[in-house]
Amino acid sequence: MKVREMVWWWWIYIAVAVQASIKGEDYVTYDGRSLIINGQRKLLFSGSIHYPRSTPQMWSSLIGKAKEGGVDVIQTYVFWNLHEPQPGQYDFSGRYDLVKFIKEIQAQGLYVCLRIGPFIESEWTYGGFPFWLHDVPGIVYRTDNEPFKFYMQNFTTKIVNLMKSEGLYASQGGPIILSQIENEYQNVEAAFHEKGPIYVKWAAKMGVELETGVPWVMCKQTDAPDPVINTCNGMRCGETFGGPNSPNKPSMWTENWTSFYQVYGGEPYIRSAEDIAFHVALFIAKKGSYINYYMYHGGTNFGRTTSAYVITSYYDQAPLDEYGLLRQPKWGHLKELHIMIKNCSTPLLQGVQSNFSIGPLQQAYVFKEGTGACVAFLVNNDATKNVTVQFQNNSFELLPKSIGILPDCQNMVFNTAKVSTKPNKRITTLTKMFNEVDMWKEFKEDIPNFLDTSLRSNSLLEHMNTTQDKSDYLWYTFSFQPNSTCPQPVLHVESLGHVVHAYINTIFIEAGHGSHDTKGFSMDIPITLIDGINNVSILSVMVGLPDSGAFLESRYAGLTKVTIQCSESYIYDFTNYTWGYQIGLEGEKLQVFKEQSLEEVEWSEIDDSTNKSLTWYKTTFDAPIGDEPIALNMSSMQKGAVWVNEQSIGRYWVSFLTSKGNPSQTLYAKIVGTMCLAHSSTLLEIY
Repeated sequence: MKVREMVWWWWIYIAVAVQASIKGEDYVTYDGRSLIINGQRKLLFSGSIHYPRSTPQMWSSLIGKAKEGGVDVIQTYVFWNLHEPQPGQYDFSGRYDLVKFIKEIQAQGLYVCLRIGPFIESEWTYGGFPFWLHDVPGIVYRTDNEPFKFYMQNFTTKIVNLMKSEGLYASQGGPIILSQIENEYQNVEAAFHEKGPIYVKWAAKMGVELETGVPWVMCKQTDAPDPVINTCNGMRCGETFGGPNSPNKPSMWTENWTSFYQVYGGEPYIRSAEDIAFHVALFIAKKGSYINYYMYHGGTNFGRTTSAYVITSYYDQAPLDEYGLLRQPKWGHLKELHIMIKNCSTPLLQGVQSNFSIGPLQQAYVFKEGTGACVAFLVNNDATKNVTVQFQNNSFELLPKSIGILPDCQNMVFNTAKVSTKPNKRITTLTKMFNEVDMWKEFKEDIPNFLDTSLRSNSLLEHMNTTQDKSDYLWYTFSFQPNSTCPQPVLHVESLGHVVHAYINTIFIEAGHGSHDTKGFSMDIPITLIDGINNVSILSVMVGLPDSGAFLESRYAGLTKVTIQCSESYIYDFTNYTWGYQIGLEGEKLQVFKEQSLEEVEWSEIDDSTNKSLTWYKTTFDAPIGDEPIALNMSSMQKGAVWVNEQSIGRYWVSFLTSKGNPSQTLYAKIVGTMCLAHSSTLLEIY
């Protein structure tokens, strides 16, 4: 399907500056009012665009649309697990080309905020940590732990040195004006007791000593040590932020959530343009000078990069949607707000602020400069009705839950709740149907038995530690022969994984799954046993790894209990039993999604037999003509993953319905580029 957009158009302050660089072309410092670049205070709007969540072909357009929308800074995380997949082995190619991404931002005249972390959370699998970190002896993540600090410092230094070698810091004439160390650490700090504050001080000191020549920030870290700036994350930082922890630091907002990430089984969160604009204006009225939209463009969680239960599409409700199309009226309304604020930037950054009540739920924030310039923000916190207020002997009507901006303290020329940009609608055009059976070939997975396995254990192994994140899939198998009559056996399975498929003697019997908010689930399945040896094969499936919370390195996933109940008084307990394990699927090992493997695998015609099993499908097709975004409609499928031209475009889970009975996602983005022939492979887990 081609995705396009259809649009209808309606119509005296003194502070001490803290220097963060000593030499270079562009000095980046700060004081209690704002960042200072080349000696000038800056009021900056920023937008998060993550380079691996889009493609290099999209970067220029995304950055250009952000700039057109009034964005001054592009903010991105740095993704450790992508860049260092094995210790000391680095990858900065393709979608991972961080330097190319930053240079494209620079070419379009924008600044960069580089959030190195290297823990990022970001609904990204394992919070951005490479899984090999899990096996470092004695490691405890994100605390005063020497093994962790060694690898964290090593990667942070690698990134900083890479940026320096390319001259990308502002102190070198480059676009990077800010760096971030750690990420929302205060959420977990208490779990580490006295070692938490020690780690915060160490991380801040480590970052500063790398001498980037630009300031460092720590978000949601009220005790960020000097000179690191503490910043706010959330939807309403104008109301919730306690402010900088020093009068010499500016008030900054590193994550203004433009919507919210979506999980399988969850409905999209729709945050209105009016609500975003209200809280942006309120933050500026309270002396905020840097606001970043998270996300400005969310993009796509390609491959297996999502965290647990998070859908493949990321922040599709952002000002630029998953395909890079304008999301109206959000994009246009914020653009108008940015223009208005920037036109007032001098008194906002240089003037003296005062605030006073103009009603029971109404407040005025006024900035006056010595030259006579004056800006006023009239705030109506009443969400139920219009209110008329008096300000400087004039009457002004304020819409419910809105802020009126008076750039001259006399005329209200912008109201956050008055949207002039007309909404648009994303529409799709059908370009190709794949509904003919003879268009497809299939490859069915064999169901492994205990004797097929080489990895053995006398207990249930933890899923993530066993697979080492090389696959979503782990087979648990065992064989047994009932030694007594078992007339109505019931297989009981408990799991802390995400999905379970159960097979008896290679016959599929049942599947079950948990949810984002339910960390474990159980299944009770009536089964049929044969005389003699019975083979039980249980497939545990992960849909992303956890991305947040303390002690990630000790999390448990996978099966926790397996029994077969023959009667009320007799139960076979296989929890501590001899198990055989197989990591991954045969199709993954054969790489059936790669072109060179297509002819090496024995594909067959579509089989409509009732024996449900894991099945791979493949087809080829001519790429649609044109340069519009392309999407695959997976609504006829159930659960699995999709590859196009050997690239994984993510997991799908159409069968996991929301409370309203809808799939959380049916369209899956892909880029064909200039390929005249495309091949597609998909893994289907049948329920």
